[in-house]
Amino acid sequence: MTTLPRATAKRPVIIAIDGPAASGKGTLADRIAAHYGLARLDSGQLYRATAKRLMDSGGNGNDALAAARAAARITSKELGDQSLGKDSVAQMASLVAAHPEVRAALLEFQRIFARTPPGGMSGAVIDGRDIGTVVCPDAEIKFFVTASLEARAHRRLKELREKGLDSIKARVLQDMCERDARDRSRALSPLRQAEDAHLLDTTGLDANKVFEAARAVIDDSRA
Repeated sequence: MTTLPRATAKRPVIIAIDGPAASGKGTLADRIAAHYGLARLDSGQLYRATAKRLMDSGGNGNDALAAARAAARITSKELGDQSLGKDSVAQMASLVAAHPEVRAALLEFQRIFARTPPGGMSGAVIDGRDIGTVVCPDAEIKFFVTASLEARAHRRLKELREKGLDSIKARVLQDMCERDARDRSRALSPLRQAEDAHLLDTTGLDANKVFEAARAVIDDSRA
């Protein structure tokens, strides 16, 4: 493990990673956090936990007020729930994430994590869709991770089948297209690349090559 020093005496290092579903950003965030000894937050888990709360109560993803109430009650303990990985939860999460009220309710959670990483760690790696643009626009290092729709659908299909879930490629492609459209077109905090983010196209690359490319950027920025 290579530990990064603090950016300043009072400010922890923040690495922001954004990108669409199944682009590889989560795997990259895990690798970076482990290698540099940084705290790790998958912001998508916050929205999935909100979605699950809403689903458990029989709520509707289009009900902004109910979704915001669910978001306001999220705790760190809920983020490790294995059921958050279900495709139905992910689809609902994409719906609730479009509500400004939900994003506002979860914004401070993410910023507190970034400012005061748990365990006394020297910094944090946070991945999502608006980390470098809205949540932590002052992050020291930003990445935008992407891949072709075909590659991302293939990865998602493989993931679902490994979980024993029956799915077909055409449905996965359709769901991903719809999710991409929602993420990119929402009025508040749409998915987009920050102007100062490093672009990583993971199409055709394995996790090791993606990590090496990111590590080169991080090490060079700290030299």
